[in-house]
Parts: sequence; structure tokens; C-alpha cells
Amino acid sequence: MTEGEMFAEIEALKPGTVPGLVRPGEISVRITPGDIVPFCRSAAERGFELVDLTCVEGFDREGRASLFYCMEKRGMPEVLTLVCTLEDESAPSVDCIFSSASWYERKIRDLFGVDFPDAFDRRRLVLHECYPEGFHPLRKSVPNRPFSPRTAIPPEEEYRFMPVEGKGVYQVPVGPVHAGIIEPGHFRFSVIGETVANLEVRMFYKHRGIEKLAEGKRPEECVAVAEAVSGDESVANALGFSLAVEKIAGIAVPDRAEYLRTIYAELERIHSHLGDLAGMLVDVAYPVGASRFTVLREEVFRLDRDLTGSRFMRGAVRIGGVGFDPSRDQIRGLSCFLSDVQERFRDPLKVVLASPTVIDRFATTGFVEPRFIRPLHLTGPTARSSGADCDVRRDHPYGAYADIAPPVRVLDAGDVLARFSLKASEVMDSLSMIRTCLEHLPDGPVIAEAEGGGVPDGYAYGMVESARGQNVHLVRVRDGRIDRYSVRTASFCNWQVIQHAVMGNIVADFPVINKSLNLSYAGTDL
Repeated sequence: MTEGEMFAEIEALKPGTVPGLVRPGEISVRITPGDIVPFCRSAAERGFELVDLTCVEGFDREGRASLFYCMEKRGMPEVLTLVCTLEDESAPSVDCIFSSASWYERKIRDLFGVDFPDAFDRRRLVLHECYPEGFHPLRKSVPNRPFSPRTAIPPEEEYRFMPVEGKGVYQVPVGPVHAGIIEPGHFRFSVIGETVANLEVRMFYKHRGIEKLAEGKRPEECVAVAEAVSGDESVANALGFSLAVEKIAGIAVPDRAEYLRTIYAELERIHSHLGDLAGMLVDVAYPVGASRFTVLREEVFRLDRDLTGSRFMRGAVRIGGVGFDPSRDQIRGLSCFLSDVQERFRDPLKVVLASPTVIDRFATTGFVEPRFIRPLHLTGPTARSSGADCDVRRDHPYGAYADIAPPVRVLDAGDVLARFSLKASEVMDSLSMIRTCLEHLPDGPVIAEAEGGGVPDGYAYGMVESARGQNVHLVRVRDGRIDRYSVRTASFCNWQVIQHAVMGNIVADFPVINKSLNLSYAGTDL
């Protein structure tokens, strides 16, 4: 069967009738190294996007690396995974087919030592120059312990930024250390006068080894590891990890837990968006308008703490359900909060959007062109404000979203104002969804255990819609322990579009463009 015939057969299959459907919502197809390029090209021609590309060592044979190409197509409920076990430590690059593949391939080269000889960008990504040559920490043979960094880096091995030359071009380096209390990231601007002609981003200054840390742990121990991927996505990432484990174990989450998970996820979306709205206003010197959103955000944090014992709702999600079942008084307190917060949010929003100063700074600034959405696999508000009709909650429903479909807002302007407006609308939608969940909240248990009390061997994907967009978690369990845990947050893909969004703007607009995209350093620097 050719790759075209295979894809035609996959697209014609009805959900639940796929012979190769090894778990709900997923189709897995085995391919050979020689199939990688033609199969990926055929997938791209048929409208599939590259959702994730990761590596698993020892999937088929000990000491051998297998590549997992996870793809999705709008309107198709299943995700498709092409699994290829390599014969040696190299594979053909697909960065000419999927632009987003470049960062994935560079990451795999650093962490696993798998080379992509024909890739257009062969520079280091995750492991900077201080890491020793031949050090690939995600290989099974490499123990998880401190290493001795290199201190003397030869000039020829220093990272080379893409050169931008021409009359009047000069460079403005920003970071990696910033004035605020934020994580490190370097931005190399090439500027003509005040206008940005090019920007190159470099991340991964504090690679934490999250995925290596997960290896060998029991699945229930790794929920806390998932929560630590990005602090303000604790619920989303704990949920994505748990969904993958629940697929492997065949755990049916109780209905009450599904609704509570959805409530916690929407509360997280609200406090994330409120922080973005306030941050954008501060970055255009309008702190008076930002203060009302900051106050509301703090109240949401306190509500999170009252419901779950944690301002960021750590421990709220567990494998099989939730860790906290709110009492009647806590549910009543949440309902009372919802009853008046919409007006308290809507009033300052009207004032802000009536400010000529704000509109002047937001409108036409940081335009994300729709042509970048599919090649870079942009998701979340970044994509939806540029015309993409995508949302994991609707396209691959989980939790209570199967019963309560979220409204998917789509705008076309693609600028800072569009992202501000979209996030403001999503705050209102999340408040409405929480109210609906409370009205239909079932009684019953909030946790379910796997049959036999353990998680069997296997692998699965968990996919969720965080406040920033699509987060993807691949979990492989072997002998009751985590053998491979791979995380790809929305920021990993969305970071790559900021280099295009700032083009033609002035350097002074970079902070508000950056904040409007709400990109996580920690969610990228795993």
C-alpha cells in the first residue's frame, strides 16, 4: 500500500471501527525510515499538521531509537501517529515539509543523539555550548545526575545567530537576563532606524531535565512532575498527563470528577487571561486600567486556594479523578463569586477599549499572519485571533467538554488588539462554563482506580487546551514505571511566531507583543 492509499483509507474510516486504533482517539501506523519523507509529504498535502515529534528509546528494541510523528487534521477526531524505529542514529529531516519540525529535530539531536543530516538548521537548541560533546541526557545509558559543564568554549563552537546585513542595520541584544523577575531568554534584534528587520529567539538557558526526572517513577508520582512543567498551567499539564495514563490503564473517570476537572481548568484559564490583559495594559503605560484586572486575578487565586488548598491548584488533578471534592459551602462560595464577577470584569473592560491611547498601541501591532498557523502549528488564542478555528476542548473533547461544548471565538485581525479582545471574551465564556458545570454537577465519587491497582505497560497521548493553546503529553509505562514522558506545550510552537510578529514594528512594541502571545519560558525549557 502506498502512503497515499494508506491516508485515504485512514480518512475514510469511521471512529471506533479502525482496526489499528489501539486506544480511543488515536491511530498508530508503523513505517520504515525510508517511508518518513513520503508519508509526511502525503500527510501535509492532505491537510495534516505536525502536532508533536518526539523520540522513545527501546520502544521496539533495546538501544534503538523510535521517532513518533503525531499529526492531526481539522475535522478528524483521531490523531495519527507514525512510529518509525531507526536502524542507526540518523533519520531524514522533514523540516522542508513541516517548518515546525526544525525545533523538534534539533531537540532530539541534543537529547538523544539522533542526527538529521539534511536539516537546514543543525545548531544546538536545548543543550547550549557549556554541555560536553557527546552528552545526550535522555539516553537510557546516561544516569540522572549532575555533570561538569565546559567553561572554556572555543570561538568556533559559539552559537551563531543568523546574519542580517545591509546598510544601516544594527543589532540590539536583549537578555537572556532581564530586568524583571522572569526566566531567561535571548532576543537578537536586527534593526534599521527604529524598525525591526529581523528577530531571532534563543531559549533553553535553564533546561531542567523534567522528562529525565520522570523516568523510573510510578505514574502517580509523576503528576507533581507534570504540574511543575509550567507553574500557571498546573491543572492543564496534570490533566494531560493523567489523560494519557488513564488511556493506558483503561480508567473510567467518575462523572463528578470530570465536571470538577473542567471547573478547575476554566478557573486556570481565567487567572491566566486576567494576568495577560493586565500585563498588556502595563506594557503600554496604562496601569490604572490594569489594576482592576489584577485585583480580580488575585481574587481568583484566593478562590483556587479555598477550593483546592493551592493558589495554582497543585494537587487538584489526580490519575483517575481529582484530589479535592469541594463541600457544599465551597460550591456556594464559588457560585456567589460568579454571580457578580462578570459585571466587575465587564465595566473596566469597556473603559479600556474606549481609550484612544490603548487602541493606538494595540491596533495593527504584532500582526500574526494566518499563513504561519499551519506550518508552525500555532494554537490557542494566538491562532484563533488570526482566523484559525481550533480548540482541543471541542476538536478532541475530554472531561465535561463532551457534554458542555465551549464556544470557540475566532477573530481575523491577528494583532495585539485582537488577542486582547479574544482573551477578554474567553474570560466571560469560562465564567459561563463554570456556572453551567455547577448547575449540572453530578453526585458520586471523584476518583477511580485502575483494575488490579496498577497501570499496565503501554503508551498513549493526552491532549488538552491550556490557556496558551494545545499541550501534548506522551506517556509510556513499562513494568509499572514511567519509561518515557514527553511534554510539548503550546509555547514550544508559539514562540517561533514571535520572530515574524515583530517584523515591521519598533523595538519599543516588543514587550506588548510578547505579553499578548503569553509565551512560557518554563513550558519550553523543560
